[in-house]
Amino acid sequence: MVRQLTAGVVGAGVFGGHHARQYAALDGVTLKGVYDLDAARTKSLADSLGVQAFDSLEALFEGLDIVTVASPAVTHAAAGLAALGAGLSTYIEKPVAISLEDADRLVSLAASKGLVLACGHQERVVSKAMGLLDIPETPSFLEAVRRAPGPSRIVDVSCVLDLMIHDIDLALTLNPAEPLAVEAEGRATVGPYLDEVSAEVTLEDGSTLRFQASRIAEALERRMRVVYPSGEVEIDFVNRAFRNTTPFPLNADFAATPAGGNPLRASVAAFIAAVRGEAPRPAVTGEEAARALDLALAVEHAAGF
Repeated sequence: MVRQLTAGVVGAGVFGGHHARQYAALDGVTLKGVYDLDAARTKSLADSLGVQAFDSLEALFEGLDIVTVASPAVTHAAAGLAALGAGLSTYIEKPVAISLEDADRLVSLAASKGLVLACGHQERVVSKAMGLLDIPETPSFLEAVRRAPGPSRIVDVSCVLDLMIHDIDLALTLNPAEPLAVEAEGRATVGPYLDEVSAEVTLEDGSTLRFQASRIAEALERRMRVVYPSGEVEIDFVNRAFRNTTPFPLNADFAATPAGGNPLRASVAAFIAAVRGEAPRPAVTGEEAARALDLALAVEHAAGF
């Protein structure tokens, strides 16, 4: 018989709500409650799901098995370290932290306590459902564009940590060669954080990665072009469609699969399976999230941030 897990969510905003609803809908999991610095928002989300609203992390953590941290990015490390310190396997929305030092602390603490640390890079789940991660070749060139209309509701980090990091994680998954050089340029339009960035990364094997991200665009655009020795794949993440000239088959109906249709639920379910010992790892590990963060911070630095 599968042991029932008790879950909690830190953050009662948009992403916190998404995560709380996944826990509430999954079999074998009991959502105990939520916590957010905004008491009214905490109560509103808790009431909508029939769970408890907590007024502190410590109170929320008592009696939990697992927790999701979906609060603002600047709070991810502190909340994640507190959760891991309390002995809870932890799922942190991207970015896993906003400094590499904090990311390494999270990874080290989880390892020392034998806990699962997962991160919410959902495009990895979508790409797996598509079959992209099964192509047995390493790409020599990758270009990713991720643009969103402004103004953004994310105001505590740059568009690199908000948007581009999704594509950075996927690029490093497809080609694990170490980055050697990073060139970038960007601009901030309202606050102190970069709202638009273009970057080019040269990898150790000579491959090139190009990224564009904007949260002040006129229209939504999320696409990727991946060039392999045998052909290329062009992906439209908005319309869940692709063009494939490689000889390797991809699933044209990936959007209709459980993972393709609800990648957040699939990612949370993979985290739960790892916690239960039913899977060797979550969809995205803390180590992988830290590696994506490392390159994202290098892009910010190259862009003068």
